[in-house]
Amino acid sequence: MKMRTGTRFAIRSALLAIAIAALFSTAGTASAQDWFKTGTGLGVSKVRLAVPDFGATAPTAQPLEKTFHDVLWNDLEYSGIVEMVSPSFYPTTFPTQPSELNAAAWSAAPANTYMIAFGNIDAQNGLAVTGNLFDVRSSPPAAALQKNYRGNATDGDARRLAHQFADDIIARLSGGVPGIASTQIAFVSNRSGNKEIWVMDYDGSNQHEITQLKTIALTPRWSPDATRIAFTCYAPYQGNSSAQICMYSTDSNRLISFPRYRGTTCCPAWSPDGKQLAFMASGGQGDPGIYTSDADGGHLHRLSLSRGVSTSPVWNPKTGQQIIFLSDRAGDPVLYQMNADGSNVEKIAMPDMGYVVDPSWSPNGQLLAFAWRRPSGNFDIYIMDIVSRQLVELTRDTGRNERPSWAPDGRHLVFESTRTGTRQIWTMLADGSEPKEITYSGQNESPNWSPK
Repeated sequence: MKMRTGTRFAIRSALLAIAIAALFSTAGTASAQDWFKTGTGLGVSKVRLAVPDFGATAPTAQPLEKTFHDVLWNDLEYSGIVEMVSPSFYPTTFPTQPSELNAAAWSAAPANTYMIAFGNIDAQNGLAVTGNLFDVRSSPPAAALQKNYRGNATDGDARRLAHQFADDIIARLSGGVPGIASTQIAFVSNRSGNKEIWVMDYDGSNQHEITQLKTIALTPRWSPDATRIAFTCYAPYQGNSSAQICMYSTDSNRLISFPRYRGTTCCPAWSPDGKQLAFMASGGQGDPGIYTSDADGGHLHRLSLSRGVSTSPVWNPKTGQQIIFLSDRAGDPVLYQMNADGSNVEKIAMPDMGYVVDPSWSPNGQLLAFAWRRPSGNFDIYIMDIVSRQLVELTRDTGRNERPSWAPDGRHLVFESTRTGTRQIWTMLADGSEPKEITYSGQNESPNWSPK
């Protein structure tokens, strides 16, 4: 019986996915930091990927093709899981559709390509992009991705479609983990005269202010579905102005109501199901501690009962059953862990004295990033394995580095740093390599990476 074309494509795609997974499983020999490689997904062999220029069907499409190609290249190069083949090694002719692909020329030296992304762009009736991803080492060449993307014939939509294609490519090459090119970063900036909440694309483009409170806004935190941002604001309550939790809707682009409480309330964190918030509050009896509430502020409940200040809670994003927080109950602020109901509190032992701030739990629940000022140094970013308590230092001797936040792929971090003399937002791979500054104007701090 003759096999249908769609069935053949589905089987071939499945076999290609298995082959890619096998390729990524052939990491190097075991080492003392295998926990770090597997936890971040950066310990795999990188696929050699070629991305030639796309075909532009008309002169009007050429500027948009350049924007699209440049953004696509940068997204893929910064993914952490591919090795981009230098254009100097490319064959002399580029494919724009599958029938034009000379797989042997791309897989042979000097290109030595494994995968190639190519296609064409039409800007006559809006913007239309045809994107292809092929394995040129298989015989015949196997299609891993063939997809059409549409938008307006604008530079902004050329960027957006490039991000979408890059994310689709990374998802295919990483076993289904989406790329981060379409994600956003919320942060605090004073460039408009006050500390307000701003949002930008993951690569620093499209920076724009979303609050105009004209007071002080701090610690933005995206909800798991990326429809809300909880943050610390200064607002009046019963005749006094104090830190409170404010809420911004990214769907309606406006502030939405959230209860105000007596005393100081700050540092919100979302439960992984988006149904609860944890935060620090000082309105009850005793020292400031960790509280939880429903996402709308109802059912306020205190978790931490010990003396000293407890703050900066973060939920285990995989289970939602544990919370890590900071407390100075024994001296300098250090890390503690407890169950989500406040039980089973334990101190996380550190190998040295110092001042710990800004815990951030990785998406897979395996790693914790935080800033730590050791007795002989500055604030730097560290990563700890939650189970073994092993540590890796990511920054050193490059200014003050704080407020790490994980990208949803677990392969990137965003943080604030003073290494250039002013406080700015930087990103880097989760092993500390490839740091990139993405803000330059004003003082910028407290970044938080969107979950999607």
